[in-house]
Amino acid sequence: MQETARIDKWLWAARIFKTRSVAVDAIKNGRVTIQGVNVKPSRLIKAGEVIDVKKPPITYSFRVLQPIEQRVGAKLVPEILENVTDPKQYEILEMSRISGFIDRARGTGRPTKKERRAIDSFIDPTLFGFDDEFDE
Repeated sequence: MQETARIDKWLWAARIFKTRSVAVDAIKNGRVTIQGVNVKPSRLIKAGEVIDVKKPPITYSFRVLQPIEQRVGAKLVPEILENVTDPKQYEILEMSRISGFIDRARGTGRPTKKERRAIDSFIDPTLFGFDDEFDE
């Protein structure tokens, strides 16, 4: 068993990213940190280190159990890493799923009529009769 591994290879081997080039791009764009410090794709990691991966809208945290560079089956992933993500991050993820219009992807076209109403009620509640609550 190896004692160290490149972080880009480990992220790919642990199935956090689908391809190694996607992992390298995420690292170069500052979405992968170790102890709050941006790293390079060639950074060597060892067992026990905690890696933070930003996948908007949340930040996942993983503890390295085994530094590997060869991709393993999905059933073996729990032997490679431990998910130590804060439960509050999952609440943020659930909230973003519920309010789908807030994180609208660029280029997806115009909002539907339902989405437009939701946006309008969020921006200007007086249009929909919500101003009565604040008159007191």
